[in-house]
Amino acid sequence: MINNSNILDSGNIKFVHFIGIGGSSMSGLAEILLSQGYRVSGSDIKSSKATQKLESLGAQIFIGHDSDNVTNPDLVVYTVAVKEDNPEMVRARQLNIPVIDRAELLGLIMKRHSFGIAISGTHGKTTTTSMITTIMLEAGTDPTAHIGGELDCIGGNTRIGASQYFITEACEYYGSFLKFYPFMAVILNVEVDHVDYFRDLEHIKDTFRQFISLVPSNGYIIACADDENTLSVISDKSCNIITYGLKNPEAMWSARNISYNELGCASFEVLKQGEQLGTVTLSVPGPHNVSNALAAISACHTCGCSMESIVAGLMKFGGSHKRFELKGLVDGIKVIDDYAHHPSEVQATLNAAGNTNHNKIWCVFQPHTYTRTKAFIDKFAQSFGKADNIIVADIYAAREKDPGDIHSSMLADKIREQGGNATYMGDFHEIAQYLDKNAQSGDLILTMGAGDIVRCGEMFLNIRANK
Repeated sequence: MINNSNILDSGNIKFVHFIGIGGSSMSGLAEILLSQGYRVSGSDIKSSKATQKLESLGAQIFIGHDSDNVTNPDLVVYTVAVKEDNPEMVRARQLNIPVIDRAELLGLIMKRHSFGIAISGTHGKTTTTSMITTIMLEAGTDPTAHIGGELDCIGGNTRIGASQYFITEACEYYGSFLKFYPFMAVILNVEVDHVDYFRDLEHIKDTFRQFISLVPSNGYIIACADDENTLSVISDKSCNIITYGLKNPEAMWSARNISYNELGCASFEVLKQGEQLGTVTLSVPGPHNVSNALAAISACHTCGCSMESIVAGLMKFGGSHKRFELKGLVDGIKVIDDYAHHPSEVQATLNAAGNTNHNKIWCVFQPHTYTRTKAFIDKFAQSFGKADNIIVADIYAAREKDPGDIHSSMLADKIREQGGNATYMGDFHEIAQYLDKNAQSGDLILTMGAGDIVRCGEMFLNIRANK
């Protein structure tokens, strides 16, 4: 195997081509390279705000994949969605151009920073990464940040700073984060997910162990003490370990006197080893965000941020896009969109919704991938307890083909077996019209999933706006 660990610093790379440049992570990495003086080109199947922005910054953009798009670059970067028979991949191989994947490039960029902060976990990565970024900006540390969702205070998903701080999500899928160079690793939770890649929980835990082994002896692990799997992963590590939690009395960082306002947002006292350091008021709802905030507080305080900047940063953080994002309010009906696509995330998001002022909760859920839906169908069925009405849309296939042995109607049946009021509706227009006929003032419509279910809420808002 070719060692690419120093390829960016070899002096031989001046021109980089991205296959799938419009993706959220790929576009951000391309923007970082443009800021560092690299020549950048890239292709994607369609034009988007991301490709248009890159074009305005000087990138050469091709719409569609074609071997002619590879105009003798020094390096080619691709996403896991790109297969070996992609014409641009084939052309790059024919020309003996070095080829690396997205995660490897992200790791190489992180390696150039002394203080890489990598936020990992099955759930909560985008929100916690966004919280840390907002706090670090408030503290004046001028970080570079690379986030899985859009954050308004940085105008997108990537911010280019001048300091040695590099903040990024660290995804476990396909072992991507094993290509990173973290000085600080944050572990929010460790659960079974991505069952199309991971064999079982032990496979996942072993992958997380490998990830945190990348942290140097003078580095830090920030770990959730409430999660048994996380504690087992860090049990034999020799670097600095800092724990946080809401339930475990041995956690170094904890919260006390938690209360919620009418929007479901928490206020709480922050304690470090029993000493109160300040009071935090969040602008995002739900108990799970108290835990995410403790992770961010632990990380940022360890990096030298003052409690004043931490408190101010968390107050300013209003959430990243697709994380309990308010899409509209019409006729007294609130429409919120959320990225939740795992049973634990569904339950946490509905718990957050339950803490808000509402009449009925309408949850429109789009399962994400056939493998996840099949593997977790029983757990999904048990996670909708806070919803008054559940509409299950068709499964969003993403990278998969329909195996023919799992269907959204089967999940709706399972939810009803658990006592939930669930209905299967495959068509988005049908769902929007059904909501229009049945939702009433004071209700909350929550579209949920990692696919394109947000369109249902938008369709409903358009129907009501045009009446």
